[in-house]
Amino acid sequence: MRSRDGDSNFTLRLCSIIVLCSLSLSASEYLISYKYIVKDAILYNETLLISKSMKKCSGKPYSELVLDNYGQKNLKKIISQNSTLFIDYIHKLGLHVEHKEMTANLQNSSTTTLTLRTTCFKVDFNDSLARIYPLK
Repeated sequence: MRSRDGDSNFTLRLCSIIVLCSLSLSASEYLISYKYIVKDAILYNETLLISKSMKKCSGKPYSELVLDNYGQKNLKKIISQNSTLFIDYIHKLGLHVEHKEMTANLQNSSTTTLTLRTTCFKVDFNDSLARIYPLK
């Protein structure tokens, strides 16, 4: 016979702890896009957009980037604190480049746009590190 005071309660608590641990240990998925515009050799605009994915992304993770997270769980703050590493990393992933040049009345004008199209990234937060993997 099962006692009324503890066996089922213990099983329920154990199951809930296992579920919560598995949810907290799994990697989160984020959608990241980046745009960098240079007009006449001067930085005109730089935009980094990050949002949590609302549905599961498909693909296999590759080319890991490890960043110090300084105790943060906010991906945008982590990336802003490690901005040069992240920008170098996405340059290696491949950016779409668009260049326009125009000359009028002996004056040259140029605009270059670098774009990382919206890409799904898996992000795994540890105590001191954030591991970022793009999905392909």
